[in-house]
Amino acid sequence: MDTIEYKLHVDDVIRRVEAARLKVSEHHIVKIVAVSKYSTAQEIEKLYNIGQRAFGENKVQDLRQKTQELQELPLEWHFIGHLQKNKINNLLDIRPSLFQGLDSLELAQELQKKLHVRDMKLSCLLQINSAKEDSKHGVMPEDALSIYKQIQQECPNIVLKGVMSIGAHTEDKERIRESFETTHHIYTQLEGAMICSMGMSNDFELAIECGANMVRLGSILFKH
Repeated sequence: MDTIEYKLHVDDVIRRVEAARLKVSEHHIVKIVAVSKYSTAQEIEKLYNIGQRAFGENKVQDLRQKTQELQELPLEWHFIGHLQKNKINNLLDIRPSLFQGLDSLELAQELQKKLHVRDMKLSCLLQINSAKEDSKHGVMPEDALSIYKQIQQECPNIVLKGVMSIGAHTEDKERIRESFETTHHIYTQLEGAMICSMGMSNDFELAIECGANMVRLGSILFKH
């Protein structure tokens, strides 16, 4: 795709986000995080040049490599993958804007220890396994409120900004909708929460209609 074609393609995706957003309310703002895990630094730069600023990676080593390659650009980096405890220090070295995959109380406690030593804070989203699928990380919906509050109380260096979840892994739209509604319902009960991150390339419109204000779009944005 040449630059003009690519811009038209991205504009079309943005139009779809807008249409879904307006179904909720004209005041409902949705932020797009471009998931660049299968993309090169050049492709990220191309998307940056047409206005995208927030990018997400799901492997710590890839995040480190891309932040270094693109350090001249004022990008906002999100870590959206599962974080192994032995990789915490590597992630903190990179200082991402947001860690979207805080998926257990144990990980929060481990993260708190490392953050305390560095006298550093990290903005995070609590990951909820809203469809209760074995293949996914995250806290169970019924435990989410109490775990969120516990992290707020016990982990002062973690700045919880809201929640994240991945839609149910199924073709059944109603089950996907249900999983998004479950997450959004929890989000509405959290004091001070600002971000409800849900929806990816294949289900972002439904996620926005269910209340998502942040979507993680990968393949749909990085068309070659």
